[in-house]
Amino acid sequence: MTDDDRRPRSVYGVGAEPEVQASLANERTALSWIRTGMALVAGGVALATLSSFGDLPLVILAIAGLASLGGAALGIWALVSWRRTERALRLRQPLPEPSVLPWVVAGVVAVGLLLAGITAFQAIELVR
Repeated sequence: MTDDDRRPRSVYGVGAEPEVQASLANERTALSWIRTGMALVAGGVALATLSSFGDLPLVILAIAGLASLGGAALGIWALVSWRRTERALRLRQPLPEPSVLPWVVAGVVAVGLLLAGITAFQAIELVR
């Protein structure tokens, strides 16, 4: 198979073939981000299903929707990041910075704090 036959051409049509280890590491990283996105979507579906069975607050349903949207965004970002990194490897350029990591960390912290606040509020209500 020649570079003319490989898709996407925007990646494989530039530069020279990178080291196999670097290219495979880039692919593994993209696949791990996709798995993370799939886990977020699955968590969103689980929360939405759980909220339909009980008397859970509407905020749980909102978190479920945000988790699903976040998972979809991570899947798209994984592809974009893979393309950027693979092109940089082929062109022997510096690797691009991991731009989504701070957003994922901020989202996890925000959801954790929100859920901790809801739990504390419900505990206070039970004590009364």
